[in-house]
Amino acid sequence: MPRTATAPHQITPARKDAAKGHPTDGNGQHSSTPKTMLALKKSQPQPGLWLAPRTPVPTIGPRDVLIAVTHAGICGTDRHIYEWDQWSSSRVAVGTTTGHEFVGKVVAVGSGVERTKVGERVSAEGHIGCGVCEPCRTGQMHICEKVDILGIDRDGCFAQFVSVPEENIWKVHPDIPDHIAAIFDPLGNAMHTVMAAGVSGKSVLITGVGIIGLMAVTIARAAGAAKILVTDRDEKRLRIAKELGADIAYPATDENWPEKARSETAGLGPQVLLEMSGSGKALRQGFAALRNGGTVALLGLPSKPVEIDLANDIIFKGAKVLGINGRLMFETWYQVESFLLSGRINLQPIVTHQLPFEEFDKGFKLMQAGEAIKVVLKLPPAPALT
Repeated sequence: MPRTATAPHQITPARKDAAKGHPTDGNGQHSSTPKTMLALKKSQPQPGLWLAPRTPVPTIGPRDVLIAVTHAGICGTDRHIYEWDQWSSSRVAVGTTTGHEFVGKVVAVGSGVERTKVGERVSAEGHIGCGVCEPCRTGQMHICEKVDILGIDRDGCFAQFVSVPEENIWKVHPDIPDHIAAIFDPLGNAMHTVMAAGVSGKSVLITGVGIIGLMAVTIARAAGAAKILVTDRDEKRLRIAKELGADIAYPATDENWPEKARSETAGLGPQVLLEMSGSGKALRQGFAALRNGGTVALLGLPSKPVEIDLANDIIFKGAKVLGINGRLMFETWYQVESFLLSGRINLQPIVTHQLPFEEFDKGFKLMQAGEAIKVVLKLPPAPALT
């Protein structure tokens, strides 16, 4: 069953938070916030996205934060929604404001917000947990049973304003530039995958060097991987992977690359496989190349069920297989910040385009054509508060 966008919380009584001095009206709306904004929506059940210049500004509840978005990243999920494939058409409600990667300034907070202040520069974790299911209550909110995802299950950040619960807010370090702060979400995916697999001192194979796969290359190098092997169909991305620290790059069209990868790792195979492509063939080849006793971290999402040789590739190999979903909240966010501030990861070749928000269509088409890797949209200034 498709999930529908979650309606924002409401504040029923009009009130003013005396401690913070931020007045709200009876709908949880900051009294000086504009009533409408520019947003990018899935307005029709067909390929494309549409600008909606008179979209109502989100209301906020007692524990919510209203953010004026300055930069927002386009990710693979957004591309799925733009193209309106089988997955997105069964999951995303028509009328949803899309987008989940962003940075911006806090412009209003609810009456129950304790730590976040107006004027702070923030990003946010896009997986919003229920807080009461077993995963949430055992420190695994990233796999909440009833998770709502920003820009998918509720209105997202391709807009001048977005509302997020305070629990999901991440205050951005002043030394991290906006276009990088806006992509903490996918960078966190790569970080979670690499760190879960424990790559330090080990040979690592990365199958698929799209946006997150390339991020994984530079993170794995910074995390002390001994040797990094990559494979992909795109020659340009293979070249960038080598620029970011990969030792050997195999074209996926070379059917013998798994044997070559084993020969490059003392004939035993790589110790770690990071599967980023979602390709069934790449997954099977990666398992075939993997060393006995190796670790596999799976992040790529196949478009259909994948058949693998369970006995020979996992059981008899004694392989350890990890399913990776989102980011650890908030262990991964601290890791991303630390790696960025250390200066040891290189994102320059990955963030290829920064475009005005109104040129979103160009951004998606550049990605589809393979001319862009990561595109960051710059939002027009939100109407000033009085």
